[in-house]
Amino acid sequence: MACQLRAHAGLRRFRYNGDKLNRSQAALDSMSSLSAISARPSASIASKGSTWHIVSFTYFTFVVYLSVGLPLAVLPPHVHLHMGYSAALAGLVISIQYVATLASRPWAGRISDRAGAKVSVLWGMGCCALSGLVLIAAAALHEIPWLSLAALFLSRLVLGIGESLGSTGSTLWGITSAGQDSTAKVISFNGISTYGGMALGAPLGVVLDQQRGLASIGVLILLIGGFSLALASRKHPVKVTPGEHLPFRDVALRVAPHGMALALGGIGYSALATFVTLFYLSRYWTGAALCLTAFGLAFIAARLLFIQTINRFGGYPVAMACLTVESLGLLLMWQASSPWMALAAAATTGFGFSLVFPSIGVEAVKRVTLSNRGAALGVYTAFADVSFFLTGPLAGAVIGIWGYSSAFLFALICVLMALGIAVTLRQIQRD
Repeated sequence: MACQLRAHAGLRRFRYNGDKLNRSQAALDSMSSLSAISARPSASIASKGSTWHIVSFTYFTFVVYLSVGLPLAVLPPHVHLHMGYSAALAGLVISIQYVATLASRPWAGRISDRAGAKVSVLWGMGCCALSGLVLIAAAALHEIPWLSLAALFLSRLVLGIGESLGSTGSTLWGITSAGQDSTAKVISFNGISTYGGMALGAPLGVVLDQQRGLASIGVLILLIGGFSLALASRKHPVKVTPGEHLPFRDVALRVAPHGMALALGGIGYSALATFVTLFYLSRYWTGAALCLTAFGLAFIAARLLFIQTINRFGGYPVAMACLTVESLGLLLMWQASSPWMALAAAATTGFGFSLVFPSIGVEAVKRVTLSNRGAALGVYTAFADVSFFLTGPLAGAVIGIWGYSSAFLFALICVLMALGIAVTLRQIQRD
């Protein structure tokens, strides 16, 4: 009997210890499951902020500016030399695109905020493709000059609208998908796509025109626009952020100081791109194109190497540092006494200008709620359009009085004014 009691007690202890072991194992399994669950969102967030994920959205900006760049160096001589129209009209064919872009920026922002960034990108890719189709029609109508010219103007207007829709939508799509912490990175890669697309498009367009004629440029724009439209349609949209949509006037007033700093800071690039060739010719130098290459390489290198500094130090400190470096580059360009000095000046200017757009842009979008980011981006970018549009005539007037090098002194003064605005905004933020 005693043996039976001892055996029964041992069996109960065994069952108790077994239950404890099972409960401990279950707890460990539960903890492992929770760890796995918590790790999955972290991995997902990291992947959404990855370079390749962001590039999958900024690709559409690249397509937009590749389409802009392809006819850029071809249309002015085509209108002036081949069609026989005045140089002023040839210049207007180029400039009218920027007018359309500027006018449609607020609209593109509203579409991105209310209908979704994907819708804006789809419309933008569609406009790019349509502009290529109209360009083909303009080439086919070459025997009727006035009708061909009208088609060229229509193509440029449609492309200008496509530029604002495509670039604004792709930027907001990337920011919304990658998350707020990746805002600076998205804007930075968007800028690389912008300048990379134009840098590739301009020489490629010249080669196509020489080999196959103007229509071949239209065919390429139509094909890449159509392909990108199909690609965008297959990507998942992001949810439209709910909230009150501010009137355009309120958004513009909040973003205007940042836009002014961007516009003034961008005059350095605009002056260099517009007048460096004439500056070289006035001094009987060769290799002006190398200045733009040096600018572009330094621009891209700075964006790739230092984009994380915006999140680390803040937008205003980075903008102040960049505008200071850009000022130094323009000072060197103004005082350049040899092609090598001008080359170093162009590289310094590009290095400094590289992070101006994203650093100030990060601070600009903070001025509005999440539901108004598209409108804020549209207004902010519109100031860059104004800068590119006005630099030519303003700096040209300065050159007419003081010579070609004075264009870079004019740009230097503008960049220093942008630096003053950035310092002021930084002080207001601190107060």
